[in-house]
Amino acid sequence: MKDTALTKIHEALGAKMVPFAGYNMPVSYEGVTVEHETVRTGVGVFDVSHMGEFLVSGENALALLQWICSNDISKIAVGGAQYNCLPNDTGGIVDDLIVYRVKEDQYMLVVNASNIDKDWAWIEKQNMLKGFDAEMRNISESHSLLAIQGPKAIEAMQSLTEVDLSAIKFYNFVVAPFAGLQHVIISATGYTGSGGFEIYCKNEEVAQLWGKVFEAGESYGIKPIGLAARDTLRLEMGYCLYGNDIDDTTSPLEAGLGWVTKFTKDFVHSDHLLAQKEAGLFQKLIGFELTERGIPRQGYEILDDQGTKIGQVTSGTMGPSVEKGIGMGYVDIAFSKAGSKINIQIRKKVVPATVVKTPFYKK
Repeated sequence: MKDTALTKIHEALGAKMVPFAGYNMPVSYEGVTVEHETVRTGVGVFDVSHMGEFLVSGENALALLQWICSNDISKIAVGGAQYNCLPNDTGGIVDDLIVYRVKEDQYMLVVNASNIDKDWAWIEKQNMLKGFDAEMRNISESHSLLAIQGPKAIEAMQSLTEVDLSAIKFYNFVVAPFAGLQHVIISATGYTGSGGFEIYCKNEEVAQLWGKVFEAGESYGIKPIGLAARDTLRLEMGYCLYGNDIDDTTSPLEAGLGWVTKFTKDFVHSDHLLAQKEAGLFQKLIGFELTERGIPRQGYEILDDQGTKIGQVTSGTMGPSVEKGIGMGYVDIAFSKAGSKINIQIRKKVVPATVVKTPFYKK
């Protein structure tokens, strides 16, 4: 089990630590609901240093990324970021990721911790097979990442930098001094739906960064936040979690990721995905709200009114901000429209639910 550079700090703060994606990670400090609401209404900090970072450089870097990514990488300006997925060659998804354009010919790929080795092998294979010969560097082990999230993040962090944080647009970033460190990435991204930043730095710098961030945010009620609240926050936004809502067997089109699947270029398996789009989908990932008390969980069956299985829950929880049972799951296409009535088998009880458009949480 790997530690992040902040593991001892989390333990000293009394965090409940659990194994996650091969790392010893803080799942909670005070409790999920308190931490969730801290991010929704104030500012909280996640250590997400387990995430992977790859640098792809050289004159063929763009060509490689255009081939392996579903979205149009050419649309990213220097200082911009883009949500993406890596389609595999059987119709599923290798991973979802964010691509940052650091320089004209250099990109940073931020991938899920559980997929670091798999993603690296896949990209390396495509780089060789297609003869792109782009330069690749895996910097995951040497870099750390803090997600400072919440509506008070800008105001709380402004004293740490001369950069006007309010001027950094969503899915854009700057490389600048921050918290006494000279070269960090300050990115207006995050997976909570409550605004804020993600800060990338070297492992040996992150303890200083953590300390300065909490010092600056003290008067704003800043708190450390665990992975459990990160999950409830992302689910209230209807964001996919790899391993739950998307995986090697799920089509990006069925997963509602058509908006990052651009058929204006060729990419891995693009001809088959285009054929799937034109033929029509058989199932789709939907969001649903329970209309009675209950908590849906991953793996629960989704039923029609006759009790026939029409799908399965991929993510579910009691949404702390929306105060109801919410979830996501794949259902037969006939039941995928908003307003459709479905049922969730929760242990021995069948609980009615309604298909809704995500996000569940609206500011």
